[in-house]
Amino acid sequence: MLQCGMVERDAQALKKQSAVLFKQLVVDELLIQFLQADDILTDSMAESILAEQTSHKRCWKLLHLLPKRGPKAFSSFCSALRETDQKHLCDLLARTSQENGNGTHLETCVDSSVPLPTQEAVPAKRARTQESMEISLDADSPINTPVCPCTPDFYHSHSQQSYKMTSSPRGLALVISNVRFSPFAAPDLDPRQGGEVDDEVLRKVFTELDYLVTVQRDLTAQGIKTCIENFSRRPEHQSVDSCVVCLLSHGVEGAVYGVDGKLLQLDWVFTAFDNAHCPLLQNKPKMFFIQACRGGSVDEMDCGVEQIDGPSRTGSPSCEQRDAGREGERPRIKLPQRSDMILRSPRSKSPSGTAAMRNTKRGSWFIQELNKALRLHARDKHLCRHSGAGKVNSRIKEREGHAPGTAHHRCKEMSEYTSSLCKDLFLFPKYQPQY
Repeated sequence: MLQCGMVERDAQALKKQSAVLFKQLVVDELLIQFLQADDILTDSMAESILAEQTSHKRCWKLLHLLPKRGPKAFSSFCSALRETDQKHLCDLLARTSQENGNGTHLETCVDSSVPLPTQEAVPAKRARTQESMEISLDADSPINTPVCPCTPDFYHSHSQQSYKMTSSPRGLALVISNVRFSPFAAPDLDPRQGGEVDDEVLRKVFTELDYLVTVQRDLTAQGIKTCIENFSRRPEHQSVDSCVVCLLSHGVEGAVYGVDGKLLQLDWVFTAFDNAHCPLLQNKPKMFFIQACRGGSVDEMDCGVEQIDGPSRTGSPSCEQRDAGREGERPRIKLPQRSDMILRSPRSKSPSGTAAMRNTKRGSWFIQELNKALRLHARDKHLCRHSGAGKVNSRIKEREGHAPGTAHHRCKEMSEYTSSLCKDLFLFPKYQPQY
């Protein structure tokens, strides 16, 4: 049984920083799971928070409940923030609370070497909910800088010539990530070490961009097809302004593998969202991000070309692996069968197959740079520019593999996009026009 309310200085810290929390706090299933594990939230409370349709409402409901959940609620909330890569908010709350009074338990929020008292009682629950991420997300983990907000001036100067992007949530997002493949049905497909990092990065950044994100892992080819069919038919598409689909797996030219070693054609995936099969998304932007190999051999890998008078490189990412894919659109007359789509994927030099690079701790090069571009530049950059040949490509161009003695040593990668967008595509992050 919880004691009565939160310590006053802690409650005041939440209240004082509420404006910052409303803008930056990501309230998702993982954060709620940590609070449930510490018995701060009941199952019914967790369900009511996650049932809210907008990030602002989920945040408001959580901040409304926390001060009533006992003296341990604050330290548990700070611990959950650290565990979900929101340490900057944890530190902010700790400093604010310390300014309100001298409390020893607050110091544990900043000094991670001192365990919080709530952690010792529930190690099994935490290990079960996010075991793989505790191994993968270390000091070299992807950036978690809060998404930079769009300014009112930028919105008003660009909204007329761009796709409508004012709904909250902005849209639904589906991330399908195949990491471990059946050793019996697909003995030639190795585990995609680092794949867990990629799907977690995508979940976090699109949640912060105000998308309702669903993550599915390790599906068979039929499982992927069923998942996409169900997702494309969700009635919520009618009331939102866009859609995101991310596929992370092994693959060949124009197809991705299920964990059972069977292939699903990318052309079928795009058809599921075209104007005939998904009318609720007609005239709305549909974004596809594919991280899956296209069957490139070692001979087809881009091993790079030495730059004349170029500087030497010693800081390459370590021990990358191969993986990526792409597919085009076929616009038709009248209302095109496929329109308002953008596809982003990594590529190497050969049109007959690609190899994309993936770090076992930090995830794929492509997803790392996409995450950074979305967080730092989505506020004022067209999607084709900030995640196309611009910010992402310029960063990937500088990378090279580091695996001495293998064919992957000093290999290179680029990314590309195919678009049938009919307008500019800005996500206008964290901006909600006042009517």
